[in-house]
Amino acid sequence: MAYVITDTCISCGSCAADCPAGAIAEGAEHYEIDADACMECGACAATCPTGAIEEQ
Repeated sequence: MAYVITDTCISCGSCAADCPAGAIAEGAEHYEIDADACMECGACAATCPTGAIEEQ
């Protein structure tokens, strides 16, 4: 199951830098994960300082 970034994202970019699949990009209001590209590894969730990344 792919991960999603919630509204508690502060757009720091740490998740995008640690995503081995390159599935995370800056969106209109916060960073977003491309569900089709997500490898479901959880690296982004482990890096997020606000806990804004959850399994969908």
